[in-house]
Amino acid sequence: MRFRQWFLPCCSLLLVATGPVVAGTSNSLMDVSADGRWLAVAVRDGGTLSLVDLEKKARRRLVEVGRQPEGVSFVGESSTVAVAVYGEDRIVLVDAESGEKRRAVEVFDEPYAVVSNADGSRLYVTLTYPGQVVEIDPAAGKVLRTFDGFPFARGLAIDASDARLYVTGYHTSLVNVIDLASGETVDAWPGTSSDNLARQVVLHPKRPKAYLPHIRSRVTAVHGEGSIFPYVSVVDTASGDGRRRKRIPMDAFVGARVTANPWEVAVTPDGRSLFVVFAGTNDLYACRVVDDDYREIEHRGTLLLGNNPRAARVTPDGNTFLVYNALDYQVVEYDVKTLRSRGTIEVCPNPLGEEVHAGKVLFYSALQPMVGRRWISCASCHPDGEADARTWHNPEGLRNTQPLAGMAWTHPIHWSADRDEVQDFEHTIRGPLMQGRGLIRGRLNAGLGSPNKGLSRAADALAAYSNSHGISLSPYAKNGFSEAARRGRVLFESKRTNCRSCHTGPWYTDSTPRDEPLRHDVGTGNDDPSEKMGPAFDTPTLLGVYRSAPYLHHGKAATLRDVLVSQNRDDRHGRTSHLSDEQIDDLVAFLKSLPFEDPEPAARAARLVKIER
Repeated sequence: MRFRQWFLPCCSLLLVATGPVVAGTSNSLMDVSADGRWLAVAVRDGGTLSLVDLEKKARRRLVEVGRQPEGVSFVGESSTVAVAVYGEDRIVLVDAESGEKRRAVEVFDEPYAVVSNADGSRLYVTLTYPGQVVEIDPAAGKVLRTFDGFPFARGLAIDASDARLYVTGYHTSLVNVIDLASGETVDAWPGTSSDNLARQVVLHPKRPKAYLPHIRSRVTAVHGEGSIFPYVSVVDTASGDGRRRKRIPMDAFVGARVTANPWEVAVTPDGRSLFVVFAGTNDLYACRVVDDDYREIEHRGTLLLGNNPRAARVTPDGNTFLVYNALDYQVVEYDVKTLRSRGTIEVCPNPLGEEVHAGKVLFYSALQPMVGRRWISCASCHPDGEADARTWHNPEGLRNTQPLAGMAWTHPIHWSADRDEVQDFEHTIRGPLMQGRGLIRGRLNAGLGSPNKGLSRAADALAAYSNSHGISLSPYAKNGFSEAARRGRVLFESKRTNCRSCHTGPWYTDSTPRDEPLRHDVGTGNDDPSEKMGPAFDTPTLLGVYRSAPYLHHGKAATLRDVLVSQNRDDRHGRTSHLSDEQIDDLVAFLKSLPFEDPEPAARAARLVKIER
């Protein structure tokens, strides 16, 4: 690790903890126990919890917890760790001393963040979908309360009095406050319409401030330097009117130095310093917290980190901050006073395999050879293979961002089916959006021309990672179909609607590798005057459609009902105009239940082609 000497040493910057510190008051991929002995790290790629002995600076245990763990928190002052297992809809409680899994608490879907109150009697968890916060009694292993109305909730923090929860909206950066006594939402600080990907919120330990890292997605720009911007927003939590909120642009924070994809922030126990990690440009800003309600933070120093830093945490004594380089599978310790490295701890061996790992590093990189000017990475719009809920004004017209889940089975790629392999995204890497040097040396074949596969190990690795995303089962089908979904399934598969003519097979799409791409004109191609390639488009899979709004290539259908009714003029997108309101509701209920089973066995049985790279 390298350190740039861009800070002014000052003895007043020595940090001393000012009282008892409780672990896990803000969400993170890692947490330190209240006594400072244990470090817990969620390894999303491996489905494991890594437990590190900080006194001996060594990993002690690697505990399997389930698919895609996202948040960890020590429970009060204990050595028990709560893990939010995003891909399996449960909170797993693990004893750090023994590595024993004590219990699992089932939740509805997609638990992301978890925090604990001071005495460890309650845990609070965000459910990204359907947008809830749940209160859990960890001793009893029960969900006690559910707070609704927080679309795509992710970031979570609990205040020092255990009285209020702060919740961020992932796609909006909206900050809501829940009063825990009443269960009511008592304040809110909205972001702008372009604020996006706010996955964490941290409270200042002494002042009425909240900090959240996020990006700005400016959908009208098609160049990398004009479309994605990194921010840390500062909220005045004492304002009472929900209005005072300041965005600090991280791309102009240190001269003209650009950073990309701010992931987490951490504040020291005395509240004097703040650290921001950037997962796209692999660096960190160390900042002084300024008590002026204007500048808020000042740059102190810049650290160059490892691959894809996703978490930062400060030890309870305030002397050390830790950074998790998620694609090096390492935690690096730094001295808070000097900003110098104290050592590296291996969290786990690489769980992905060499090729997929190399591709994932490229996917998250906003550096050369992927990106020329550091603004954007593939993950800026497709973080962890998900969509960003944005519709972009691309050169070919409006294009709604699609999830990557199941993409290996549903080539060709893009709404216009103008690319038949992931290696064709070399055109995007070299183009005005990313402006990168590129992964393929020499001649590049056209998107639907001769294969670009095999021309570059790096491009093949990027394809291997991009095609690796599986599909999660719908939470609406956990206990089988509802009565409405059963009726909707009959309608969907009948000639009365003709939905199955295009949304066919186990992947509910007729998009499969073939000599000539198959496109359909469903009557939406002329809705966008900027459209250059329509009016016929590729058929997207319907699997996971319950959580991927907005819909259609131009994103003008806000709900599944809109797809079937207001955006289906002349019945060109299935015959639905003759259906009653109740039948439309039934059809929506069925669509929300997809997938109700793993599609891959049926796809293999049908001899559908899976693209391995």
